[in-house]
Amino acid sequence: MDWLSHPSDPRWWGSIIGSLLLSALCTWLSIAYAQRRNLIDQPGQRRSHSAPTPRGGGIGIVASALVFFCCTFTFRPMSYAMASTLILVAGIGWVDDHRPLSARLRIAVQFIAVSLLWAVLIAAQGTHGSRLPRLDEWIPMLGLTVLLVWSINLHNFMDGINGLLACQAIFIFVAFALSAMVVPSQPLLVLAAATLGFLPFNFPRARVFMGDVGSYALGLLIPLAVIAIGGFNEFEPPRSMLLTGAIASSGFVIDTSCNLCSRMLRGKRWYSAHREHLYQWMVRAGMSHARVVAWYMGWNLIVVAPVLWLLDHIAWSGDTGEGPAATGLAKAEIISTAAIYALGVALWIFGKRWCLDRVKSRGHA
Repeated sequence: MDWLSHPSDPRWWGSIIGSLLLSALCTWLSIAYAQRRNLIDQPGQRRSHSAPTPRGGGIGIVASALVFFCCTFTFRPMSYAMASTLILVAGIGWVDDHRPLSARLRIAVQFIAVSLLWAVLIAAQGTHGSRLPRLDEWIPMLGLTVLLVWSINLHNFMDGINGLLACQAIFIFVAFALSAMVVPSQPLLVLAAATLGFLPFNFPRARVFMGDVGSYALGLLIPLAVIAIGGFNEFEPPRSMLLTGAIASSGFVIDTSCNLCSRMLRGKRWYSAHREHLYQWMVRAGMSHARVVAWYMGWNLIVVAPVLWLLDHIAWSGDTGEGPAATGLAKAEIISTAAIYALGVALWIFGKRWCLDRVKSRGHA
C-alpha cells in the first residue's frame, strides 16, 4: 500500500495512534480478566517483584499487531504468514500464562509456528510462478528458524523486571524505523506504538506483567519485523539487517549468552529457572527496577545508537549494492558488531562481579 511510505496520509498516523490506543485498552481489560481468573504472579525466591501482580497484559501488544497485519497488508502472503505465526507463538504463551506447560511442548510449538511462516511464503512463491527454494537455500532458512525460536526464548528470559523488555522493544522498533535501510518504516512504528500502549501499565510501577503471551510475541516480532521489512534476496536473509539487528539487540543477547555460558561452565542446569541474569543481580544488589532499565537504555543510547547511526550514514553515502561502498559497509558492520560485543562482555563481567560484592556486603549472598 502506497500510503505506508507517506506520512502526510492520515492513515499513516491513524494506524499508529490506533495501535497505541487499542493496545492500552486491551492491556487495561486484561488486568480485570487476570484478577477474575487468578492469573497472579506471587513474589518468590526466583522473582524480582515484591507484591502479587496480574500477568498476561502483553495480549494488548498481540491484538494491535494482529489488527495491523490483517487490516493493512490485505492479500499479502507475508502479512498472513506473520499473523499466523504470531497467533501460534502468542497462543502457546497465553496458555502457559494460564497453566504451566513443559518447555519441550512450548519449544515444539514455536518451531512449528516458524516453520508455518516459511511454508506460507514458499506456497506463495509457487502460486505466483516464482521459483521454489533450492536445496542450498534451505540452510539459511533453517538458520533463521533457529534464530527466531532462540529470540522468542531470549526475550522471555529477559522479561523479569518492570519495563525492561517493553523499553528494549520500543528502542529497536524506533531505531530501525529511522534507518535508511528499512523502507517502509511505518509498520515498525505501529509495533512501537503497540508496545508503548502497554508500557504505562508496567513501568515504573507494575499494575500488570506482560506474561509469556507478550514476551513470546515481542521475541518473535523484533527479528521478524526487521527481516521482513528489510526484505529478502530470493530466499537469502539480508545479511546487513541481521548484523545491525545483532547490534541493536546486543544488550539482551550479551546478558543472556554470558549468563548461559557462566551457568554451563559452573556445571549448573542452564535450562532451569534461575535469577542470575545481570539485570536480576542488579536488582538484588539494591537497584530499583527503573534504575536498572535506565542502565540498559543507557547502553542503547550511548553505545548502540551511535553505531547504528554510523552504519546508516555509510549506507546513505553511496550505492552499497556492489563495489567499494558495499565492501566498506560490510567491514564496518563486522568491526562494529565485534567491538560492541567485546565491550559488552567486558562490562557484563565487571557488572556481575560488582553486584556479587554488593550483595555480599549487604549480607544477602
